[in-house]
Order: sequence, then structure tokens, then C-alpha cells
Amino acid sequence: MKLYIDADAIPAIAKELIIKTANRTGVSTIFVANRPTRLPPSPHLSSVVVADGFDVADDYIAQAVTSGDGVITSDIPLASEVLDKGGWAMTARGEVFSLETIKLKLNSRDFMDMMRGTGVLDPSQMGGQKPYSDKDKKAFADGLNRLVKPTKNS
Repeated sequence: MKLYIDADAIPAIAKELIIKTANRTGVSTIFVANRPTRLPPSPHLSSVVVADGFDVADDYIAQAVTSGDGVITSDIPLASEVLDKGGWAMTARGEVFSLETIKLKLNSRDFMDMMRGTGVLDPSQMGGQKPYSDKDKKAFADGLNRLVKPTKNS
């Protein structure tokens, strides 16, 4: 198992939890972003810097992930690709994507994109992403503990 992190917008608290989990479990964890990711020295942590551009980090992760791997992302199309390859995907807020719900999430996302694109929905009416809360941190930590299994060598 490898754990890939869509690291362009990962909250600092979630990043700390991922680092602790990787070191505790021995799972190879790769942070993918279009800028360098500062990581402490560890044989379990690495980072990949991809070119700037729309979905470049997502495309890298989608190509690299294999069955049994995990991905931390909020990107619904990426999560769908990961699930199709036999991996698992979870947001930094602890929401686990599933084969049963991912198509509905993709359809909702596409519908909202269409509404914004046609001007029916003004992006300023959408509000922003809510702050990362203690509840989010706990849900994410619980999800990591449930999904990331120690390697035989750790």
C-alpha cells in the first residue's frame, strides 16, 4: 500500500496527522503538488513536484495509484479514478468516498459547474470552504487509523 496526498491544498493539521500516521505505520506516503512540500526526514515520506497547471497533480496521482493504494483528496473526479482502480479515497475532513456514492457526487459537481458556467449561479453566492474544525480533525484521524494499515516491516 502507498498513500498519495493531493498536497496543493492540504490543511496543515491534516498534513501533520498524515506524517505521524506514515511514520507510525511505515506506509510509503507521497505528497504531490506543484510546489515543494516541506517534510521532516523520514524513510516513509517523499514528495513529487509536478508542473503548474490545472489537474497536473491529480493526473500524476491517477496514473501512479494501484489497487489497494489510498489517496487523500477533495477532488471528486480524482477520487472516482482511484476507486475505479481498486484504491480508496478520503478527504482531509474524513469523508470516505465509495463506489456507491461517487457517481452521485460527480453528477452534483458537474451540475454545479454547469450552473456557474451558464451564469445561473454566481460563484460569490456559494460561500467559501468552512474553516478546518476539531470535528474535521477527529474525523480525519479516525479515517486514517481505520484505512492505513501498518506495513509488515514497521
